[in-house]
Amino acid sequence: MANRTTLTLFAAISLSACAATPESSPEPYVHPGILWVQNSAEFEAVAMQVYRKAGDDLPAKIADRFFSALPEQKNAGHLPPAIVFDVDETAVNNVDFQLTLVPPFSDEKLNAWNAANVAKGIPGVAGFAAKAQALGVELFFITNRPCRKDELNNEACPQKSVTTQDLIEAGIATDENHVMLAYEQPGWNKEKKNRRDLIARNYRVIMLIGDDLGDFIACSRRRAVAPCTEGATAESRQRAAFEHRGYWGNGWYILPNPMHGSWTTVLEQ
Repeated sequence: MANRTTLTLFAAISLSACAATPESSPEPYVHPGILWVQNSAEFEAVAMQVYRKAGDDLPAKIADRFFSALPEQKNAGHLPPAIVFDVDETAVNNVDFQLTLVPPFSDEKLNAWNAANVAKGIPGVAGFAAKAQALGVELFFITNRPCRKDELNNEACPQKSVTTQDLIEAGIATDENHVMLAYEQPGWNKEKKNRRDLIARNYRVIMLIGDDLGDFIACSRRRAVAPCTEGATAESRQRAAFEHRGYWGNGWYILPNPMHGSWTTVLEQ
C-alpha cells in the first residue's frame, strides 16, 4: 500500500511538472528573400556590379547629348545631365527593418524605424554617387514614402527630412531639394512617371536606377494609378521589360529585391 501511494504521488508530481513546463515557441518565419539580402555574398556582389557598370557608363552617357534614359524625352541635349534614383533597396538598405517588422507593413512603421536607426547604404551606391557628382551630374531621389502631415507635432512633411537623412547616412551628399516623396505636391501619387517627367523639364535624364519595374516603366502595378488607365498583369510586366530590353544595363540599372515590390501585386493573377 505504501509503495502504491508513493508511486501515485510521484506520478502526480511528474505530471504537474510537465504541465508547468512551457512549450518552446517556434521560431518566427522569415521570408527567404529577406535572409538572402541580409546574409548572402551574392546580393552584395550584384549590387557592387550594378553600380560599377553604371559608373563605367557615366562618361559616355554624359557625352552623348542625344541619349536620354527616358524614352519619351527628346531634344534634351542642351539640358544638364541628371540621374534619377529610387531610395529604398536602391540607395538605402532596409533589410534590418524587414527583419523586425511585425506585419502588416505600414509607411508609419517604416518612417518611425528609419527615424530611430542609422541607415545603411546599398553596396556601391556611395562611391557611384560621388563619382557622378564629381562629373557634374545632378542626383534626384524619387521615393514612394508618403508625405503626410504630423498633426501632433504640427510638421507638414516629417518624412522628407527622415528620408534625406537616410540618404546622407548611406554616404550620399544630398539635400531636401533633391528628394521627391509621394503626395508631396499635387499630382505626385505613387506612379513615379509624373515626378520623372517633372525632372525631365530641366534636365537630361541619363540614368534611372531602381529595384522595381515601376522605377523605370510606368503602370507596373496591378492597381492603376493616374495617369495609368489600367493595371498591370504578370504578362504585361514581362512584355514591358522585354520591349525596353535596349535600356537594361544601358541607362537603366536594376538591383534585385526579393523582399517586396510591385512584382508581388500580380502574384494572385
